Amino acid sequence: MKAPKILTIAALCLLAAAGAQAEDYDGVHPLTTVNSRAAVRAEAVVAAHSADPYADGYGADVPATVVSTANPAVVHEEAVVAAHSPDPYAEGYDAGVPAVIASTTDRATVHAQAVAVAHHPDPFWALWQPSSGESNSQTAMR
Repeated sequence: MKAPKILTIAALCLLAAAGAQAEDYDGVHPLTTVNSRAAVRAEAVVAAHSADPYADGYGADVPATVVSTANPAVVHEEAVVAAHSPDPYAEGYDAGVPAVIASTTDRATVHAQAVAVAHHPDPFWALWQPSSGESNSQTAMR
């Protein structure tokens, strides 16, 4: 039973070894240029002093200067008006400001209730107590 497994593994190893062939090494490739050292040096100097073709915005020539005909005082006045106006891109810009709703509750009453709840030892205990008409199973479902 061990022999077939060993033979199978050996056959797979032989197949893998036969399939794994390395690329042939051709050595250093011969020089194929016809330019002299002086010509290459001259090309290098020209390339070093010219614009970088890999720079951002290369070839995007500088646009001509546009001379404005607007009065600077008028432009400044428009900027001040725009700065003091509401932001049209703000959320709810065109919704308007809601009217102030006056409360009819007495402030002293609200303050007294807040103080009573804050000073109670367990202010939420009453929420968990069953009402007089509820059973324990109904309270658990709440």
